[in-house]
Amino acid sequence: MEVKTVQQAQPQPSSKLAGTIIGLVIIVVLAVIVNKLSKNVSGTLEYPLWAAALGLLANLIMSATRTKDFIQPAIRTELFLKIGLVLLGASVNFTKVMSVGAKGIVQGLIMITCVFFFTYWLGGKFKLSDTLKATMATAISVCGVSAAIAAAGAVLAKKEELAYITALVIFTALPLMVLMPWLAVEWNLPVQVAGAWFGGNIDTTAAVVGAGAIHGEEAMKIASIVKMSQNALIGFVAFALAVYFATKVEKSGQGVSAKVIWDRFPKFVLGFMITSILASTGFFAKEALGAIGNMQKWFFNLAFICIGLELAFGALKQIGGKPLVVYIIATIFNTTLALGVGWLIFGGILGI
Repeated sequence: MEVKTVQQAQPQPSSKLAGTIIGLVIIVVLAVIVNKLSKNVSGTLEYPLWAAALGLLANLIMSATRTKDFIQPAIRTELFLKIGLVLLGASVNFTKVMSVGAKGIVQGLIMITCVFFFTYWLGGKFKLSDTLKATMATAISVCGVSAAIAAAGAVLAKKEELAYITALVIFTALPLMVLMPWLAVEWNLPVQVAGAWFGGNIDTTAAVVGAGAIHGEEAMKIASIVKMSQNALIGFVAFALAVYFATKVEKSGQGVSAKVIWDRFPKFVLGFMITSILASTGFFAKEALGAIGNMQKWFFNLAFICIGLELAFGALKQIGGKPLVVYIIATIFNTTLALGVGWLIFGGILGI
């Protein structure tokens, strides 16, 4: 009888297919609405924030009406994000980065190293799990959601841990995107210093570009280069985490085989790098780059909607408030350090 009951409890293939189709229709409709809002509604809201907000609203409505489980098969946050990230590689032109000089690369390396180890150390002081603090440290130090996904795969983090970090990244991006350009004007920061500050601190690439655009074209250029240099290091950070966790944290007593590294290495990073190399060598025509950019935006749009839909409030409550405290302190540290490093490197103090 028990076996029969379990079999009856499993979702029927036809029901799962229907949920997937209906769910995808809902997500695409929300994406179209987000696209209209981001283009036609005045203000500073970037499309990722519109998407996350609408996804969260749909989440609340479907949770209240108990229909969320039905469309769950269509909520493919990681798939949409990974496709978007592979396409993002076309905008990371290493030739362009190097033409501006080594400043952006130096900025990125300093910020990733210092912020990662500070956040990881702070998470240990608050007794966070190894997987949670590694995912959080990578998200804050590298590039937000995409880095969090790469780190989560490398260290085998829990799904609710990734959801928690993703939510924090997205819902802190808007105030930083608006506040930092205003502060840059109030403090009369040089344009290059302001751009380096935005790129070294704000976690999401879209919000970095948004902050730079608010301040001006030159600030957006510098901010983008600093952020791109950090984006390009996702794979190296994920690889290092995979090795460290397999050998030191999990302590399996066995060496790290090539298979272990390959299984944990985020495959989309390879696609990201290949696309970037092709773009850097002029493989894509200008029209193709424009089309890839539009596709990237649409997949990110779908992913951010799914992030809002996927948030499980019960799971977030189980994690508690300590991760939030760590995230806030680490973000303040990141903001302060990025300003100081920006002054040293882009303000000409070091003479670079």
